[in-house]
Amino acid sequence: MKLYGDFEKKDWLNVLKLSEKELPNAFIIHGEWEFQDNINLWKEILSTDIHTPKWNTVIGKFNNRNIGFANVYGSPMASNIVHQFAGSGTDIFIQTGYFGGLSSTIQYGDILIVSAAKMQDGVSHWYLPEQTLVEADKELVEAACRYCEQKGYKYIKGHVVSMGAMLIETHDMVKEWSLADFLGVDMETASTLTVAHKFNKRAVGLLNLSDHLLHGDTLYSYTKDRELIESATDKAIRDVALYLSSTY
Repeated sequence: MKLYGDFEKKDWLNVLKLSEKELPNAFIIHGEWEFQDNINLWKEILSTDIHTPKWNTVIGKFNNRNIGFANVYGSPMASNIVHQFAGSGTDIFIQTGYFGGLSSTIQYGDILIVSAAKMQDGVSHWYLPEQTLVEADKELVEAACRYCEQKGYKYIKGHVVSMGAMLIETHDMVKEWSLADFLGVDMETASTLTVAHKFNKRAVGLLNLSDHLLHGDTLYSYTKDRELIESATDKAIRDVALYLSSTY
């Protein structure tokens, strides 16, 4: 009997109960604790030929192309989805979700287009054990930048730290990351990028500023203005993610 690490494409397709024709060309991985509203929204966006191979996953068509969406939380969930679909043959992975701000150059409403992620999430080193930093696909990064410019979306390009235990973050950790020129910290991007690399697939991160840690903001100090900005930025990120998914 094969173990997971020995599974081949046909094995993963069998696990997912999908044919190659039904497999997504691109997959959007969204990191967020709450999931049901996101699943319902993406069922509306991908409203043609919908499949739900997992409780947190929707597959359907957008611009006549198969697109997948999964709501995850943390690197283990993100890597589980990317591994199975990359192993099945999906080509592009786009990590969306949220990050804590580590630089004064970042403002609420900016889309952070991730060019690389530091691998402190507890999962990614198993896929690329000789590395501590994993790069996003350069073509997807530049395409996202160009599209944001065309649409008038505020954006910034740079590196993030991905770590697996948000609630142990301290001022000292934030200061250290900031001095090392990381723009933000999240939980999933490094794992999505590394698993994609492992399978010779392409990936990028598009993140939304949820709490400006360098300024002392937290998830528990939300204001109405921040919520409105976050919602508008989520909408812009979905637009960029769908553009990349249906174009590349």
